[in-house]
Amino acid sequence: MSHRLNLLAPEVRANPYPYYAELRRSAPVCQVDPGGIWAVSRYDDVALVLKNAELFSAKGGRIALLPPWLDRNPMVDSILLMDPPEHTKARAIVSRAFSTRVIPRIEPLLRAAGRGFVERLTPGCELDFCAELAVPIPATAIADLLGLDPALRAHFKRWTAAFVAIAAATPEMREGIRTTIVELEQYLREVIAARRAAPRDDLVSELLAARIDGVALTEPEIVSFLFLLLAAGFETTTHLLNAAMKIFTDHPEVYARVRADPALVPAFIEEVLRFEPSAHIAIRHVKADVEIRGVKLPAGTLVAALISSANRDEQVFPDPDRFDLDRERQVGLSFGYGAHFCLGAALARAEAKIGIEVLTSLPGRFEWAGRAPEWNISLTLRGLKECWVRYVL
Repeated sequence: MSHRLNLLAPEVRANPYPYYAELRRSAPVCQVDPGGIWAVSRYDDVALVLKNAELFSAKGGRIALLPPWLDRNPMVDSILLMDPPEHTKARAIVSRAFSTRVIPRIEPLLRAAGRGFVERLTPGCELDFCAELAVPIPATAIADLLGLDPALRAHFKRWTAAFVAIAAATPEMREGIRTTIVELEQYLREVIAARRAAPRDDLVSELLAARIDGVALTEPEIVSFLFLLLAAGFETTTHLLNAAMKIFTDHPEVYARVRADPALVPAFIEEVLRFEPSAHIAIRHVKADVEIRGVKLPAGTLVAALISSANRDEQVFPDPDRFDLDRERQVGLSFGYGAHFCLGAALARAEAKIGIEVLTSLPGRFEWAGRAPEWNISLTLRGLKECWVRYVL
């Protein structure tokens, strides 16, 4: 590659995979923009960075969440940016929210959201699938987990879109992001106050009752947990469902196969996760000088683990740019690896399964509605901002 790749360039955001393939071939460890951050693009190297907290600290994500123009973001104090042993203790508390009892409890609510989508469909109608189903399903799940009003789902989308865009925000976007953070923090503090007065069967009440080494969590710590769970539990699943619709629309033969054989739904979801992962890049801080593939990464620098590139590494996934329902399962990195493996992976798969089952139960099919796909603005997450399709019989 004759020039330094800019991960946020519009052409890269639109289709990063040819650029990542070139990195894997010619410069698997190199500096990229923004900021000259080091990038690793091959599967083995990305896995090494993600699993080795002794060398690569999760605190490196602060660059994406707290740039110089932003004086406050509660998410930087969340488990997302913690290393063991602090991360281990904090994770044990939050993991209770994702126990096996959660999915059966919320499944009826998710299926109700799916029925509402089906009832609104008419032959020939054009709709934004993102707003009609890809947002309502995870919004319903997160609202139930946190005990929030599901009617606020439009706010969920606005809130989360703001703080995943922080690292790539233009000067014009910055004041809106600051305002959004203040608004969300105020709302969550009101929820916490309400649960102190009247505990309920939800995660906020559990966090208020939780203890780490016998010490209760502070209100700022609880707020940081909730910021993360709202973002991680909402934005990523929305992108997963939008990616599934994109695959069905781009590859009608895949849609036909999955519709004819519902047993293929789990394999379809796994291939979507590999092919178009929502968690696109993970940022880590290099704690000590380290060498990868003969390239020295100095202590104190930042490294971008290109998860989406690793998921298309030819050494692990044969013919990686082909969406293959029959692909032999490999361990993809879409939910992370090591200590920071996504707590909500099982819940995200369950939400996606319900969404896919809704789509494959329909008598018609979907096609693009003539609007070019527009990708979100984020250094770490990648997904469609809208997903306009036409339903045809």
